[in-house]
Amino acid sequence: MFRESIIMSWKNIIHNKMRSFLTILGIVIGVAAIIALITIVQGVIDKVNEQFDNLGANTLMVQATGTPLKSGLSEEDIEQLTNIDGITGMGPNISTKMDIWNDGIIEEDVTIQGKNDVYFKKNAGLIVKGRRINVLDIENKNKVCVISTDFEKELFLGEDSVGKRLDINGVEYKIIGVQGESDDAVAVTAMLSADEVSIMVPYTNLMSIAGIKNIVSLELYMKASADKQAVTSSVKNILNAAFNYKDDSYTLIEMDSLLDVMKTTQNMMKGMLVGIASISLIVGGIGIMNMMLISVTERTTEIGLRKALGAEPKSIQLQFMIEAIFLSVLGGIIGIILGALISFAASLAIGIELLLSPSAVALGFGFSAAVGIIFGSAPARKASRLNPIDALRSI
Repeated sequence: MFRESIIMSWKNIIHNKMRSFLTILGIVIGVAAIIALITIVQGVIDKVNEQFDNLGANTLMVQATGTPLKSGLSEEDIEQLTNIDGITGMGPNISTKMDIWNDGIIEEDVTIQGKNDVYFKKNAGLIVKGRRINVLDIENKNKVCVISTDFEKELFLGEDSVGKRLDINGVEYKIIGVQGESDDAVAVTAMLSADEVSIMVPYTNLMSIAGIKNIVSLELYMKASADKQAVTSSVKNILNAAFNYKDDSYTLIEMDSLLDVMKTTQNMMKGMLVGIASISLIVGGIGIMNMMLISVTERTTEIGLRKALGAEPKSIQLQFMIEAIFLSVLGGIIGIILGALISFAASLAIGIELLLSPSAVALGFGFSAAVGIIFGSAPARKASRLNPIDALRSI
């Protein structure tokens, strides 16, 4: 009996191909949307988290706006901060815009950042050609710089720029390295500064030529084994003393805590997107229920004859339930394939790694099967309760 119900259900679906296709279309769209959204969003989240992890793991960000009497941190303040047990170094964030001269060509308002050797050690894969800024460059205020790949293409027209010179605000600097355009740290730095970083110079040089006395923004790097709470407390004590315990004189951001908050927010957003995509599955379920109710009405005579010949209500109900499940599962399978194709196309377009989540596939397929059972039960129950005499009146 079960085998016959399966065969009859499948034949009825095949007999009404167009109507069956339109019925499962909502399921297809819903499942494809769930799989594509989860896969794409997770890929983007993983990429962003990887970039921020590389930049922010075991890092404290200090924004020292200061007071009317003192703006930023002096060399003595920074020395006290770097001497804290558990701090391995600091990376200043100094940025300004200046005019650049190169072979008679002037580039106006070029973004220049002041960095130190610690920054380049932390971002080991930053340099793709030449060398990085080292501690001797910082101490001796050497006139050296690292330029971006895009800036090299713009100024030197495909030539190797390492070893060549350019004038920064009237001072000649030697190009010692080129930073890669795809480096994670560079991407995050660009996002944080909202400007494309074209040139990096020793921060001591930039402070001199820009007339900067104190550092307003910097990063403190901690040992992985350090007591983060104790280190943070020591940093706050030094900052409070530096600004005479004035309120709102500085902001201290723990990157690890910021990353945790960001990941929690990302998961919430992903859940919301999946919930929105699931609405189309409900719409698809309503479509299945509508088709099954129409099918019950059209096949009233068939149901009456089967009941007159001794078919039990549960066998009638089983047939219509199988038909509804067939439709939803078929829509789920097509949706999984379509969702995988969309995810593949999006990963190529965005440049993220394609990782088709088994949980996303299981969620999409499970939703589609549940929709068939839930929305197919009412029409199946209606068919099983038809009075055979009333059903045969239409003959």
